[in-house]
Amino acid sequence: SSPKVLVQIFITGSRILGKAFFEAGRQAVKNAKHSPQGALGGDVAGVGSATSGSATDQLTRQHRMTLDEANLILNVKREDSVEQVLKNYEHLFKVNSPAPAPEKKPMKGKSAPPTNSHYLQSKVFRARERIEAELKLGNPSEAPAEAPTPGTTQAPPLPHDIPGGKKS
Repeated sequence: SSPKVLVQIFITGSRILGKAFFEAGRQAVKNAKHSPQGALGGDVAGVGSATSGSATDQLTRQHRMTLDEANLILNVKREDSVEQVLKNYEHLFKVNSPAPAPEKKPMKGKSAPPTNSHYLQSKVFRARERIEAELKLGNPSEAPAEAPTPGTTQAPPLPHDIPGGKKS
């Protein structure tokens, strides 16, 4: 009689588990029908909520980044000067740049892992672009010029900005 009880417990447990999975599947289908982009993670940085025809919303969709996100990345406030934005940009860009190649041959053994991040460098670059676009929209005469100001350096183009460059 013991094997019979074990089989009944197994069958009952299987039914309960099957019903739970079935209901979870039905709920997932309902959720996907309700917001298909949300199910796929399509609303990056609030871009999906930028639906009005305003210029700021158009910039948000174009740059795939809100102005608030750009300010957070560069660690600036909306009321900060253009000089402060560029100063923070240059610092973060340099910190995430690859170190120059050493002239000596590396010694045998473990080498230190790279401390640069192309992803972060790209985010910093895009954040600066987004803030500059907002400044150009708000006050074209105060927007930073394309040429670097004296004492600053122009950021080199990223590989994906160069025609025929490496795509990541």
